[in-house]
Amino acid sequence: MTAVERRGGAPSLRSPYLVATVTDRRGVSVGVVADASSSVVEIKVHGHWSQQLGEQITAGLGLCLAGPSEAIIIDLRDFSDRHGLSLRYWLAAQREARGGALPVGLALCVPPATMLGYRLRHHEGNPLPLFATMGEARAAVVGRLRRSHRWQTRLAPVPVSVRAARDLVELACHTWQLHDLRQDAALVMSELAANAVEHAGTDFVLTVLRRGRDLHLAVRDGDTRYPRLVESTQAGPRLPVVEGGRGLMLVHAVAARWGAIPAHGGKVVWATVSA
Repeated sequence: MTAVERRGGAPSLRSPYLVATVTDRRGVSVGVVADASSSVVEIKVHGHWSQQLGEQITAGLGLCLAGPSEAIIIDLRDFSDRHGLSLRYWLAAQREARGGALPVGLALCVPPATMLGYRLRHHEGNPLPLFATMGEARAAVVGRLRRSHRWQTRLAPVPVSVRAARDLVELACHTWQLHDLRQDAALVMSELAANAVEHAGTDFVLTVLRRGRDLHLAVRDGDTRYPRLVESTQAGPRLPVVEGGRGLMLVHAVAARWGAIPAHGGKVVWATVSA
């Protein structure tokens, strides 16, 4: 994974932010999956602690923080750190997640009978939410999410769904008094929905999420291939891609940020529209 801009900092790369699983020659890997809206992201870490693995995690975390994440769960059940040497790294990751203009909740799934688990529970300072199982972590994280600022619906892969997607965004902007974002947000969502209809050909879940004055738009479909700007020459992770075209060029021009992230059995393509 490549480094991305920190929220509120100087950009090192521009959109799109494409999240990919990374595995090195020793089988050490970092995998990422998101829910239908990308607001809850899970990062699974496999392997022994090393600086290289830490850099992989940092890159993946940065890509997730660039998107509409409200909470990130890091699964450390297959992670080995016999002496708990990575403690400072996880505390720094917590500060990174909380330090943006729109803080993101960070939770760890770590076996309690490990030195890392012990050190995380007994360190001084702000406690980091710890859970023994992913089920416990998911239940706790989802329970804290606000529902009043999220609209979501499932649509069929037919042309009329593009109009329905646009109507939902316009209604959300009217309800939330985000009139200055209505036109751009409706245009972006129309293009994301059209891409799902044309290229994925599966039912898709559409999400409109408000965070502060930003509007996050997400389309989750059943195609694992990522969209790609036809005219883009930017180097990036090697991913299965599907050609985009004029629609994605409009998204690229109008949205403040956009990208894609894996989901179980498909992907989520997201975009952020800002005032």
